Amino acid sequence: MRARKPARSMFLAAALGWVAACSSPVDEPGSTVPGKCQADAPVITAQKTDVLFVIDNSGSMAEEQAGIATELPAFLAELRQGGGVAQDFRVGVITTSVYQRAIVNNRETNREYPEESGRLRPVPTASGEPSAERFIEGSDPALLEKFRRVVVQGTSGSGQEAPFEAVRLAVASSLATTPLAQGGNGGFLRDGARLLVVVVTDEEDCSSRQRPPPVALTDDTSRDICSEEAAKLDSVDDYFQLFQGLRDSKGGAREVLWATIGPVGLTDKSVGVVKDTTPQGIFVRNVECPTSYGPGFRHRAMAERFNSNRENLDSICKPSYRDTLITIASLAAISQSIEVMNLPDPRLAQVRVTRADGTVQTCSVAGGDLRYDASGEERPARIFFLGDCLRRQDDQGIEVKVFCAG
Repeated sequence: MRARKPARSMFLAAALGWVAACSSPVDEPGSTVPGKCQADAPVITAQKTDVLFVIDNSGSMAEEQAGIATELPAFLAELRQGGGVAQDFRVGVITTSVYQRAIVNNRETNREYPEESGRLRPVPTASGEPSAERFIEGSDPALLEKFRRVVVQGTSGSGQEAPFEAVRLAVASSLATTPLAQGGNGGFLRDGARLLVVVVTDEEDCSSRQRPPPVALTDDTSRDICSEEAAKLDSVDDYFQLFQGLRDSKGGAREVLWATIGPVGLTDKSVGVVKDTTPQGIFVRNVECPTSYGPGFRHRAMAERFNSNRENLDSICKPSYRDTLITIASLAAISQSIEVMNLPDPRLAQVRVTRADGTVQTCSVAGGDLRYDASGEERPARIFFLGDCLRRQDDQGIEVKVFCAG
């Protein structure tokens, strides 16, 4: 009489789809399934995120920059939580200044901002002098102080804000690989790291790859030319597709997250043009956003491309950015994929997620709640979470197990 199979073997048989007792994945040619349990458990590597803040440094942004700097402790604290996975992040800052084309009194002027235009801004010293440092590691004991200083970019930048184009230049042009010593951003973006972009602005995006840009500002404050002539600009979809197609130096797809604190409505993130009549003239702003200087049609559209629920979008007109920054950090802290090493065969992977209430949810490739991407020549393997096993911000931890044949 045959002995009953142990429960573990039954699970393994189901997971691997065995159809006959005499067939074993261990014996298959080229099999990576171990014949006995490994001594080394799979290792979850720290989640790497390169954080890029895009700061509007036009003449109306002094209070908003100060407001962001004030609430950075909450942003960093939330980002470090990471849902049970160690966080490895760095932060850098660029501005929205790339160019400014204006027609005033029938006279056209064109100005370029070569020292900005997607270049990482120098991190100021405690005395306010620019340093050679262009980004700050998350492990730097002075991270908060340096971060607060570098997000305050002043108000002498372009009044024709082009954050989409500034990001393109920063991460998708030759600037991205040009060494820091030569004025580029080389070394900021890491292989295997996600990119989080946070745009902070009170005006509409006016981005184009053309030089000079096809849209020109005027002295008529009752009009928002960049919104009216948006069809002349590079489309939101063009920029979105470009950012989605980013790859690292090893050919791996780069996960990009996007968040905006911009000119949208306070209560429902709506967009629309409002004209206010004042003693100084008629000024255009966004609906339900009294301190904006234009509507945020393109900003809302870009945020929706990355997150259809617009959790990554909030109003620049809020009196405090604390809750907004916490929300952005919570979205960024939780990746729906993790890198793993020492995983011999994806069919054997079982991931146990400890939820906030202490319950443990078991997920597997065989069960359909995980997807596995094999490693490349120089890339680690990656597990993606699906369905009910999607990670949550308040998860307490993640553990990867391997079932084995002996």
